[in-house]
Amino acid sequence: MRTQLPSPDAEERAHGERLAAAIRGEIAAQGPMPFSRFMERCLYAPGLGYYSAGRTKFGAAGDFVTAPELGVLFAQTVADALVPALRALGPDAEFVELGGGSGAFAEAVLAALDGAGVVPARYRILEPSADLRERQRERLLETLDADLARRVEWLDGPPETPWRGVLFANEVIDALPTTRFTLREGEVFEEHVVLDGAGAFARSDRPADALVSAAVRHAERDLGVAFADGYRSEILPQLPYWMQAVLGSLRSGLSLFIDYGYPRREFYLPERRDGTLICHYRHRAHADPYLWPGLQDITASVDFTALAEAGNHAGFGLAAYTPQAQFLLASGLDRRFAEAFEHADEAQRYRLAQEVKRLTLPGEMGERFRVMLFARDVEPQALPAGLAAVDQGFRL
Repeated sequence: MRTQLPSPDAEERAHGERLAAAIRGEIAAQGPMPFSRFMERCLYAPGLGYYSAGRTKFGAAGDFVTAPELGVLFAQTVADALVPALRALGPDAEFVELGGGSGAFAEAVLAALDGAGVVPARYRILEPSADLRERQRERLLETLDADLARRVEWLDGPPETPWRGVLFANEVIDALPTTRFTLREGEVFEEHVVLDGAGAFARSDRPADALVSAAVRHAERDLGVAFADGYRSEILPQLPYWMQAVLGSLRSGLSLFIDYGYPRREFYLPERRDGTLICHYRHRAHADPYLWPGLQDITASVDFTALAEAGNHAGFGLAAYTPQAQFLLASGLDRRFAEAFEHADEAQRYRLAQEVKRLTLPGEMGERFRVMLFARDVEPQALPAGLAAVDQGFRL
């Protein structure tokens, strides 16, 4: 697989080596590093991590394409789904986006909400990357009118004071630093990172602590079967605490998560014996997280059953769970497409058709990506119309 990947240039290699040296220093000083810590450093180390440094991540020039980068139809349809809730919550309602990416979603969704007459009082972006934050700021100041632009602000952490509105997270959960576990003679072990004799990163399994063991045993009880010895996968024991931190101050409103993953019974299939971890570099996927620290994305699929449990733990009710294609079609994607198609030239019509295919086809994002909607203290009529008919919560 490595031979099929493009090679980083000298500047990229030097950048990656600076991060690798910092990680090696931490391992030398503190001992074996939990894989979750290694992933956190690779993605978020200040100035060095994949999301913290200045390299292009999104779109054709980056490493992968997210739904908002394909065009405006995705954001417009999400906006249409959320209009009833924002209207019901009133003029003080706010919109919080976790991880703003390139700013494409914020730009398109604010324009769509403005067109619907339900512009949020504030549009807040929780963005840990200083580089991405600046790119988002520049884009939105350039493309939004003054009234919309002044409503946008950036957060360093989850909102702490009570608020009402909508929280949106697209491809966020998959980038949370994940714990890797395995079983030996029925006991739970946690994957750590060590240095081999040449100073390269290597895997080492150590007895898991109480938090990780409890999370694995909970999954086993829910599945009704024990993991086999040698089975290796991912788990997020910190997810309930993360969700409480992110959603705890949202007193009334909706939270919408879109990501790729499976219900627990599909996530931990026996044949998926090495988990779901995957890395992206220049639109190539591979499975070696140690290859180029800081230069590649590292993700794991989402256990949506665990996400539902964490949302319930944070005080929210599960309103819907459905494939992305079903969510978008139930929320009016066909209408948005028809309107845009009618006023487009031939080249634009081709791009619109390609965008819809990427968003909805089973082999693209349509089935692989799932939508999970939570609600707290909102009337039933504030939920997206038509979503109940495509809800697959029974699969969780």
